[in-house]
Amino acid sequence: MASAVKTSRPGYGHLLRTPGAWTFVLPGFLARQPFAMLTIGITLLVQSTTGSYGSAGAVTAATGVSMALFAPQSGKLADRFGQRAVLLPGVLIHVVGVATLITLALAHAPLWALLAVAVPTGASTPQVGPMVRARWAAKLGGSPLMPTAAAFESVTDEFTFVVGPVLATALCTGIHPAAGLVAEAVLTLAGGLLFASQRRTQPPVHRAEAADRPRASALSVPGVRVLIVALLGIGTVFGGMQVSLTAFTQHIGHPGINGVLYGIFAAGNMLAGIACGAIAWKVGPRRRLLVAYGLLALATTPLWTATAVPLLAAIGLVVGLCIAPALISGYTLVESLVPAAARTEAFTWLTGAVALGQAAASSAAGQLTDRFGPSAGFLVPLAGTALALTVLLTLRAHLAPRASTVVASQGSAAAADAAADAAPEERERELASA
Repeated sequence: MASAVKTSRPGYGHLLRTPGAWTFVLPGFLARQPFAMLTIGITLLVQSTTGSYGSAGAVTAATGVSMALFAPQSGKLADRFGQRAVLLPGVLIHVVGVATLITLALAHAPLWALLAVAVPTGASTPQVGPMVRARWAAKLGGSPLMPTAAAFESVTDEFTFVVGPVLATALCTGIHPAAGLVAEAVLTLAGGLLFASQRRTQPPVHRAEAADRPRASALSVPGVRVLIVALLGIGTVFGGMQVSLTAFTQHIGHPGINGVLYGIFAAGNMLAGIACGAIAWKVGPRRRLLVAYGLLALATTPLWTATAVPLLAAIGLVVGLCIAPALISGYTLVESLVPAAARTEAFTWLTGAVALGQAAASSAAGQLTDRFGPSAGFLVPLAGTALALTVLLTLRAHLAPRASTVVASQGSAAAADAAADAAPEERERELASA
């Protein structure tokens, strides 16, 4: 059984003092940096070689969709055979795919060839973030540090999405259009191999199953399906903001401030993530998710009305502040909803949902912008979060933790509150068994 860290007040200091944590935190940080460099690197390279934003968008979308669809399968395989067994061949296939894509783009190959290569390139993208989250879950068990770990990972992911695109853009525009993808492939190879070498902290492999009972997928858990919808909605915020901020700044004749506005939005997300990890929560993750998601949907409402840069920056900051609590609560719920044998798969479903929502929102926001002007694209985050919030409120009972998890975690305030959030009849059964 995984060792759990006991602490009266969870915090980042306690979290990072978890035995063995640094052996996967640092390699994991390096290995996930290329994740945010891939799509922007493809966009800049294909646009440079074809002269078409449409072709660049099509290849990028093919990469993102294949990544979202195949990521859960890699997570399922990692749960069954171990992270190292999945990561090593995946890294090699991905590097070969990126190299082939670069070669074809520079040779001015037809669009269908680029699309064909984009599919395996996206499908083999290493899912290091979910693997790190699974290692935290295996290490901490039912510890009250789990929300802190979720917050820490959220901040790390957001930092990746701030640094990665900037680095890829600088390399593509300052050195060579293919330089961003070359760096992505090199970092993927080096970081992936280093992370895979950390065998001692990878979660236990769950191969043994009863002969008459097939292995259950994380997707069979109703709560996971609800969380997928929630994170699809969060993905629409990322995709809609990226496209709409670019269109808005170009419309007003100041495209250079696009990075500043998106940086303010991302900074709000990071600050909220840091704060979430530092708080000793007395409210369960399900209730936190519902409240935070309601605030997120409300915060996206005035985006399309903003006509001045300072106002748009302020609204973007508020939107960013609302994302992290919802995202962190969603990832925290996985521990109480999903058996250990399927957690990596569950995390990859959620990560893939964000990527899929982002890809769909980018396309929808682009279409709305072309037809109705730069402000219309901001309606996409509003629509995406409103629909997801409706699903969350309707199906919130599915987010109640499994009884066995609640009983095993009675020592933490968050677990006790999660039990209070459960349906009355389920709560009575849990208290009786406790």
